[in-house]
Amino acid sequence: MHINKQLLLLLIPGILTFFSTYAQAQQIGYNPEVSKKITVSHAAVVTAHPLASKSGLEMLKKGGNAFDAAITTQLVLAVVYPNAGNLGGGGFMIAHTKDGKNLCLDFREVAPEKAFKDMYLDSASNPIPGLSQDGHLACGVPGTVSGIFKMLTYARLPLQTLMAPAIDYAENGFKITAAQAEDLNELKNDFLKNNFSPVAFVKDVPWEAEDVLIQPDLAKTLKRIQQNGLKGFYEGPTAQFIVDEMKKGKGIISLEDLKNYEARSRTPMEFDYKNNHIVTMPLPSSGGIILKQLLMMTAHKKMSSMGFQTPECMQLIIEAERRAYADRANYLGDQDFVKVPVHTLTSDAYLQTRINNYHPGKAGSSNITKAGIIHESEETTHISIVDDEGNAIAITTTLNDSYGSKTVVSKAGFILNNEMDDFSIKPGVPNLYGVTGNEANAIAPRKKMLSSMTPTIVLKNNKPVIIVGTPGGSTIPTNVFQTITSLIDFKINPEDAVNLPKFHFQWLPDEVFFEPEFPNAPKEKLAAMGYNITERGYMGRTELIQIDYQNEKKITAIADKRGDDAAAGY
Repeated sequence: MHINKQLLLLLIPGILTFFSTYAQAQQIGYNPEVSKKITVSHAAVVTAHPLASKSGLEMLKKGGNAFDAAITTQLVLAVVYPNAGNLGGGGFMIAHTKDGKNLCLDFREVAPEKAFKDMYLDSASNPIPGLSQDGHLACGVPGTVSGIFKMLTYARLPLQTLMAPAIDYAENGFKITAAQAEDLNELKNDFLKNNFSPVAFVKDVPWEAEDVLIQPDLAKTLKRIQQNGLKGFYEGPTAQFIVDEMKKGKGIISLEDLKNYEARSRTPMEFDYKNNHIVTMPLPSSGGIILKQLLMMTAHKKMSSMGFQTPECMQLIIEAERRAYADRANYLGDQDFVKVPVHTLTSDAYLQTRINNYHPGKAGSSNITKAGIIHESEETTHISIVDDEGNAIAITTTLNDSYGSKTVVSKAGFILNNEMDDFSIKPGVPNLYGVTGNEANAIAPRKKMLSSMTPTIVLKNNKPVIIVGTPGGSTIPTNVFQTITSLIDFKINPEDAVNLPKFHFQWLPDEVFFEPEFPNAPKEKLAAMGYNITERGYMGRTELIQIDYQNEKKITAIADKRGDDAAAGY
């Protein structure tokens, strides 16, 4: 067969360009093979998205530590997991450093200066439907970027390196998952309703799995942060874009609100539990207080002897949860604004008194069991990381609802939170997650709304043995509680501790919620006791790392089966 060499020479550049472009296209937002369980000996990262876990691991392999990995994973999640990963939200960090220090960072959103107590009520003092949940007025002042820069003081790698993966995924795109395609299609009308400019999350035809999502405006925002640091977000063009967006929809965040925001170091909540030391989140999250109350109340009743998920054991947990969530509704709020009797609420004497009045075999009632007498959100995402040096980090961040307020900052490309709904907009009125509150969690300027996020590290001999957290709104503390007790009390393997069906109770509504696939037998026995049984969707997506120091160090990292979550390590 005769080949025209001159023609071939003319065609070769085009052929090479085609294959180069094809190869590049195949790598756009390449999703690495998803590992739900890994066993390694050096370091591990577990997040809600495989690209975030992969990027965090890359930073560790480049010589970074757990803080470097945490910064990169948060930024990548802001791009590839926009329903909860964010620049426009906030969160909390618990960390244990290689030199034995326990750290706590609060970068929760705050109410704007122009916020006021009854801002979501009509002239008859009734809540205006949706006003605290959708659109511009639902947004608190974002804290995530400030939190990242506080973490940077413990990191090793330059910001340029840490931000590169997120910028790449925003600029060049990534392939969305089937679950993300479904979410974006379902929320199309919400995005159209709450935005005055075109947004990257909406297109004319339905989204499908492996479609490429490109976010050029978000890439520009990330570059401004990369070049100008904190001022690249809280001042300058990005801040102005946020304020301009507020004006379009009667939002109230101002340039001064943004410029004045600062993440805060806090003293973590610490306590001992069965030869383990728990390090978890204090106020303004209710998570740590509820976790301690649940662990202490059930420990007093020797829960472990009752058997894992037996009706007897489950009733004890439900009644402990009833009391803890009643206390949450009555007493908890931002300690910078209200006095909260934390010491009493978590004391042995108080908790023994609280749990001693439940009746085994007979359902309690939230009409009867109120808060104790004292004299004195669901779309979130969690990151668990441990490095080879012994640094351990648990970070939970949130926009509150899935895709937050559904409001995208025009020209900046990121979604704003709807955290104002986490305040008690009126005493006794439930929020998005059915949780009620009173004056302690009322809206006030510069005040932080109560949270349920519960990033937690468990230590033994001052070494991290469990790093855990989950999204799930009001179900977060009970989910973390069930995971910890599964591991410590019932010796359940880590994979089952994460993936077995869970249950939840929160005082009001007076219903016990069960995930799908929960066995019928214990539900039927609880119903016979008088409990109201309700099946609902999945609760949270737990990211767990367990470390065993016997013989050689063994790190087991579990990513929840309930989502696209992934574990990575070496």
